[in-house]
Amino acid sequence: MQLLTNATLEGLPASLGKPTYDRSALTAGIVHFGVGGFHRAHQAMYLDRLMSAGDAHDWAICGVGVLPGDALMKQVMDKQDCLYTLVVKNPDGTREGRVIGSIIEYLFAPEDPEAVIEKMASDAVRIVSLTVTEGGYNFHHVTGDFDAENLDVVHDLQPGAAPRTTFGLITEALSRRRERGMEPFTVMSCDNIQGNGDVARRMFTAYAHLKDAALGAWVAENVAFPNSMVDRITPVTADEDRRSIAEEFGVGDGWPVVCEPFEQWVLEDHFNLGRPPFEKVGVQLVEDVEPYELMKLRLLNASHQGMCYFGYLAGYRYAHEVAQDPLFAGFLLDYMDKEATPTLHPVPGIDLENYKRTLIERFSNEHVRDTLARLCAESSDRIPKWLLPVVRINLETGGEIHRSAAIVASWARYDEGTDEQGNAIDVVDRLKDSLMSAAARQRQDPLSFISNREVFGDLMDDERFVTAYSEALSSLHQHGAAETLRSLES
Repeated sequence: MQLLTNATLEGLPASLGKPTYDRSALTAGIVHFGVGGFHRAHQAMYLDRLMSAGDAHDWAICGVGVLPGDALMKQVMDKQDCLYTLVVKNPDGTREGRVIGSIIEYLFAPEDPEAVIEKMASDAVRIVSLTVTEGGYNFHHVTGDFDAENLDVVHDLQPGAAPRTTFGLITEALSRRRERGMEPFTVMSCDNIQGNGDVARRMFTAYAHLKDAALGAWVAENVAFPNSMVDRITPVTADEDRRSIAEEFGVGDGWPVVCEPFEQWVLEDHFNLGRPPFEKVGVQLVEDVEPYELMKLRLLNASHQGMCYFGYLAGYRYAHEVAQDPLFAGFLLDYMDKEATPTLHPVPGIDLENYKRTLIERFSNEHVRDTLARLCAESSDRIPKWLLPVVRINLETGGEIHRSAAIVASWARYDEGTDEQGNAIDVVDRLKDSLMSAAARQRQDPLSFISNREVFGDLMDDERFVTAYSEALSSLHQHGAAETLRSLES
């Protein structure tokens, strides 16, 4: 077995694809914050594909880690010359492996924030991109405003402070470009947030205003923040993945990535200093991303919530187990057809009926082994943005809501902390304590969970929603997940 490095590329087996371009001739035109599995299965993969076709050699990626846990990624990337293996797991069990070479440098900001800032302030860098999760945007979950009381933000706003946050690092780089008479780079969010570019614009502009009012005005007027919709199921890398890649391809890779074959990137074509020719490798460049992102959030992401709590309570632990069960698959299709789809705008170039059926096929891919625990995590961030808008629109229009209400009820039942077999559930959520406390009271007070107005707003004031929710929760307590789903069948 060979450690994956530049020196060992030529000796890798023919079954493993590898860069055919000269990596030593690449220059970094993109600085990316958040070099996790999704980024490496998505944006970095698209760029590798472009480079293999002879394009974008001045658009390589310099990755940046900001969190303490990113120190391990720094070690792996340095050891492997920033190379890694991407393995696509097809539904028929076949696997396609490729070494990705589009990342050429990795900086760990806590070690040397100045190096990160100067990298972004250099002429070569024209895009700074982000996959920092929703929490990385530092907005208040009720007001949506920038949280200026965050302790790291407070630190970064002090005169002369070495930045700790993404906001502090990126804004300082923009400030230096402004002082030097340079054009600003584009800030490109690739996170799974509705209007991700608009959110990034609000948060970065707010931070810049707090730092310096004139700088804030300059950022607001001059920096492009394109919206995007991104999609590819990318489970957390497991030790089993490392072992199987070593056995199949003879490669020692400390942090490979596995993913499904499906990929999608819809991107608003709004960039300050140009961009790679993404359209050559399947990226959809559009004027308005919103129809596509609503499609994904309300069909794919909300369906993940529709399967994960019911499935976990019933004893399943993987997404494919749930999606292969006709009862659960039928419930998801009914939710998509009768509750989610009526809330969507027309989606140019997309066959929605085919898209929905494809989602069930994707969820059913047993080789991806996406865990329900991953899908159940951080629900207080996900449900209000993916599912509750469907509920509210259907309440306003007189549409159906009982399946959506049942999904909320399944979350409430999940947060009681035990499944139907009595096994303990490890609830992962920023509001874990308050949610589990409310769930513990709901057998005596059925509305305790949805009385949290920070999460649910005024939904508990709506009689139609409360009735549907209460009936589903009662059924979950009395009859369990499977029987509750049968009672919801059309």
